[in-house]
Amino acid sequence: MKTFIRVIIFSIGVFLCGYGNSLIQPSLSMAADDSSIDFLDDEFYEDTGDNQAKVGDPLESFNRAMFQVNDFSFTWMFNPLATGYSYVVPSDLRGAFGNFIENLKEPVNFLNSLLQGRFSDAGTALVRFVINSVAGVGGLGDPAGREMGLAQAKATLGQTLGVWGIGDGFYLVVPFYGATTLRNFGADLVDGLITPYYFWVDGWDAAAGIYAGKELNKLSLHLGEYEDLKAMSLDPYIAIRNGYFQYRKRMRDLEPDYE
Repeated sequence: MKTFIRVIIFSIGVFLCGYGNSLIQPSLSMAADDSSIDFLDDEFYEDTGDNQAKVGDPLESFNRAMFQVNDFSFTWMFNPLATGYSYVVPSDLRGAFGNFIENLKEPVNFLNSLLQGRFSDAGTALVRFVINSVAGVGGLGDPAGREMGLAQAKATLGQTLGVWGIGDGFYLVVPFYGATTLRNFGADLVDGLITPYYFWVDGWDAAAGIYAGKELNKLSLHLGEYEDLKAMSLDPYIAIRNGYFQYRKRMRDLEPDYE
């Protein structure tokens, strides 16, 4: 029974970490960069052809099948869990927990910024980590962003590999993970392994519990966004795929070294 419970926790963590991110991470990341972008605007999901020419979708049949699996799981399991969680835990506490998790990602942002040659962003990540860890009571608050105007500069290993000239491979929808590319999927796993909060626990089941908790908390702060996207899309698979590519394009426009 204990092993079965661990498997369930691990599955929930993997799903929420990946698939939840594929739906809500663009709006979280871009909020600090360009508040004028509306992720529920039809124009955002228009396929300009630029990204499709660069990253193909040769496994579309497989990807569509996995999209349906993820959509069903999100609709009938994980969204209800996040909704119930939002009723039990006040939004202020969920926001503080989200700040705490984002603060612990700053060392990864710092390292990848250095590897990409984004030295100013590396300095920002370091300063944010120190200020929020001290003045923000261990990262529960974000005085660096709110009082000092230092927006988080996200930097991932996927971006780093792109800057180094390693291509995406192809578009991929991973079961219980979500929209990604072959390169970014592997890079995200490495980024997760070196994120500080996993150093504090022993065992994959405890790490999966952290996965589940942090992504369930994030999803609870963005309830309804996926449903709105589906309601306005003739083909949700295409909308998610184009949204993923358009988000990457917008990030490249804002950050020249982003890939």
